[in-house]
Amino acid sequence: MKKPQSDPYWPVVQEQYYNLLNLYRQFAKERPVMLFDIQEQRGYAYPYQEFSADLSQKSQISLASQYRDACRDGQMVVFIRDNVERKLRSYSVPIEKNRKPRSPKLRQPAGRRPAPP
Repeated sequence: MKKPQSDPYWPVVQEQYYNLLNLYRQFAKERPVMLFDIQEQRGYAYPYQEFSADLSQKSQISLASQYRDACRDGQMVVFIRDNVERKLRSYSVPIEKNRKPRSPKLRQPAGRRPAPP
């Protein structure tokens, strides 16, 4: 799959990839869902169930499928949150050593993840 031309968040995924990968590896046994907040310029690792519970039912179904596929394919699910634009986008990216993501699997859940406390 080629990079969508209109995806302003894919460069953020690429730029933050190694930071998110290092954070992911700290909790790898739990297979966390990763979140990068653009305004805070900070990454978070969430347990799947906790993250999913804060989404709309439609988004929970979408995340369940994406998360299952990502786990099976040796990938991590990364969400990019842009509170200014009110966007939450998800990507499945590799967790293999020295393998930077090349092509996104873009998903845009209907629900928004609230800001962490």
